[in-house]
Amino acid sequence: MKKYLLLLLVAQFSFGQIPTGYYNTASGTGYVLKTNLKKIIDNINDAIPSEHLHVDQGYGALWTLYTQAAFRDNYYENDGSLLDIYSENATGVDPYNYTSTTQQCGSYSSEGQCYNREHLVPQSYFDNFAVDPMKNDAFHVFPSDGKVNGDRGNLGFGIVSTASYTSQNGSKRGPNTINGFSNYSGSVFEPINAFKGDVARAYFYFATRYEDTMDDFYAAANSSSCEAKNMFDGSINKVFSDNFILILIKWHIEDPVSAKEIAQNNAIYAHQSNRNPYIDHPEYVCQIWNTQCNTVNSLSNNSSFLSDNSVTIYPNPTNTNEIEIASEESISKLTLINVNGQIVKEVSKPIFSQNTYKINNLPQGFYFLQITAEKGSLTKKIIVN
Repeated sequence: MKKYLLLLLVAQFSFGQIPTGYYNTASGTGYVLKTNLKKIIDNINDAIPSEHLHVDQGYGALWTLYTQAAFRDNYYENDGSLLDIYSENATGVDPYNYTSTTQQCGSYSSEGQCYNREHLVPQSYFDNFAVDPMKNDAFHVFPSDGKVNGDRGNLGFGIVSTASYTSQNGSKRGPNTINGFSNYSGSVFEPINAFKGDVARAYFYFATRYEDTMDDFYAAANSSSCEAKNMFDGSINKVFSDNFILILIKWHIEDPVSAKEIAQNNAIYAHQSNRNPYIDHPEYVCQIWNTQCNTVNSLSNNSSFLSDNSVTIYPNPTNTNEIEIASEESISKLTLINVNGQIVKEVSKPIFSQNTYKINNLPQGFYFLQITAEKGSLTKKIIVN
């Protein structure tokens, strides 16, 4: 399907790229970097350069946001219907589509009747402590089929071993898989592969934006019936449980940033004035949770895992409008995407000479290079001065 085909409507957003200087204060590594990112994306005046405070637009404004092109299917069937991660079939025909705002929930008894607002971090997790702006934050509140949202309930995410329920697009509910990535056996919900990275980056955002209250959220969740608490450890630093952090990183690496996420990041920035750093800079994840990233790399045993170190891009930044990609891996596709989410260049089965491939005639700008190989895929950022 047309996963990376972008409508020109994406270019209509007034904020088409990362604001100049937005990440200038994103210094340090580990949890220091996470805290510095929080200062950039929160709603507190931290007296840092180029500050863009998160502005809570309220719960009702999400309906209007979902009508924008970035939240419509301009990536798969390219039909402009609502892009719902629980009903979209990324490799075939969708089981149903939402095309009108009159299909907002409402009541439902089956899939395909209406859509609502799905809190990836369940609202019951923070309801007993605070509601706004978490309830209204578009970076973790996704449009969703009402029935599937209800069937997930407030379960955490994981890798289902044997499904007790499967949505029409293949999202599953059931006991979590016991393997090197997790020893948690409780019930979890698993989205399809095409959107696992989207979910992971939403969680990394939540852990960063609300860093200083994550311990209070966890305490509130433990005093309620929120089943999602198994995903968190009660800290404000690592934030996630040992069981969950490895799964998130695995999903982040195996499903890299897509054109859909780039377009939505720009649209949400226009909506609430902050950005998801892990969409703009996917490498921040392993700079913050470095030990866990190394563990994921080790568990994957390099059999179905394309590590960040296996591909080198130079010079980067480049002043010559060209880059060279060096890798001993078998690369099947190279996709260059600009900050508007538009494909600039796509090369299938690139022919490498002495393990290098050159891309030239690059216009000045900031890009994401998606590298697909037999062992998986990864995304690298490129700057052309």
